[in-house]
Amino acid sequence: MSSRILLTGGAGYVGSHTYVALVDAGHEVVILDNFSNARRSVPDRLAQITGRPVQVIDGDVRDAGLLSRTLVDQEIEAVVHFAALKAVGESMARPLDYFDVNVGGLTNLLRAMETAGCRRIVFSSSATVYGVPDETPTPETAALRAMNPYGQTKIMSEQMLGWLRQSNPDWAVGTLRYFNPAGAHGSALIGEDPRDIPNNLMPLVAKVAMGELERISVYGDDYDTPDGTGVRDYIHVEDLARGHVLSLQSLLDTGESHLVNLGTGRGHSVLEVIAAYKRACNRDLPYTLADRRPGDVPVYVASADKAAEVLGFRTERDIDEMCASSWAWVSNLKARA
Repeated sequence: MSSRILLTGGAGYVGSHTYVALVDAGHEVVILDNFSNARRSVPDRLAQITGRPVQVIDGDVRDAGLLSRTLVDQEIEAVVHFAALKAVGESMARPLDYFDVNVGGLTNLLRAMETAGCRRIVFSSSATVYGVPDETPTPETAALRAMNPYGQTKIMSEQMLGWLRQSNPDWAVGTLRYFNPAGAHGSALIGEDPRDIPNNLMPLVAKVAMGELERISVYGDDYDTPDGTGVRDYIHVEDLARGHVLSLQSLLDTGESHLVNLGTGRGHSVLEVIAAYKRACNRDLPYTLADRRPGDVPVYVASADKAAEVLGFRTERDIDEMCASSWAWVSNLKARA
């Protein structure tokens, strides 16, 4: 059944892939994005993929008036909320910006939704809320620990949504804590496109594969893992986008809230990712071993059972598909430059 959906941050990495998945599922989608961390060419590429014009509102979630007008004028029935700052290191240097955008922006959005009578929202959270988890695979019941301002904004946002639901049971919220998004759309028209030196492993490996960086730094090779390097749960961004569609559909169909991890339930080490990317690009990928970074944990893997039970969500793509799609994307990006 088609619904009118507002997709905040819809021109970003995960947001753009979710746009395609929502359109494929039959929904009418309006993107709201200020393009602070997205390329202005993304909507044109989304139009190429979907074969239809893309409706984009250039705006900020801190603009309460714009949010209110958009929800009413566009007759929005539900929101998928991505618009947020998301770099852990940057949040340490700019904490006020992170609370302003991530918490303040969500507050504005929820007020506008309440006024408009639109009470269905899928919230993009993060496994960062677990900090250094006590157990792995990490279940949704694990303790929440903020290790940085970014993680704290996600915890505060989840808490705000929880109190809102308690105050008014008409609200239905899908909270999605996802682990490490990777890969790109099969069209190679959209993918992760960091403006600076990336913080995440796969786009860093991609830049080395493209010759834009000399080598990969591997932080720590003495962890209690099969090859000594850190293990993370990588999820293909198209699987992740599908998870958001399933979450939204559940809210629309049942009116019941849910909170789930989105991950594969399986981890891959840094060296395994490098090896998989090497298979994808057929190039040497030099790396240097470096000391562990403070705060890094040996293994960070999702318990994925609840998403399967509540949403029927299971991942379909493996690490080789993530690397192959990433390589196709960055190769196409360079060819288009």
